[in-house]
Amino acid sequence: MSAVATSTAAHSDAAHGRASAEFLTFRLGAEEYGIDILRVQEIRSYENPTRIANSPSHILGVVNLRGVIVPVVDLRIKLGCEKVEYNGLTVVIVLNVKGRVVGAVVDSVSDVLELARDQIRSAPEMASSTVDTAFITGIASVGERMLILMDIEALMGSPDMGLIDV
Repeated sequence: MSAVATSTAAHSDAAHGRASAEFLTFRLGAEEYGIDILRVQEIRSYENPTRIANSPSHILGVVNLRGVIVPVVDLRIKLGCEKVEYNGLTVVIVLNVKGRVVGAVVDSVSDVLELARDQIRSAPEMASSTVDTAFITGIASVGERMLILMDIEALMGSPDMGLIDV
């Protein structure tokens, strides 16, 4: 196996000289994604957040997490996935992004995988302006699974999210 994803954070692990990195894997609809485990603070069961007036549709509201008011983002809505009902598997991944605590709603959490740098391929170039690959750092094949690796810090910190001062 050859090329390693060289985009944005593909990965900060390469910069730190690590030959592998751990990713928390989760599902959004039929797709499986992975994010750097170092960004994950905890995983909580889904609870209805308090809605904030005039917030974008992907920001569901806020929850009180041990005295900290945490904005909750539905990644399915943000990434344009098909809408799935909230159920017993729906969870909130609590993230620490650029010093801010943010919740991300996902359909389910799968597992934690350690991926070697040579298992990660660059995200394909897309000519279509409707496909935003800016937050995809690479694609990993794990057995029969295709895992889309996401730069969750860049996604949550993007100006259109309105969550973190840039």
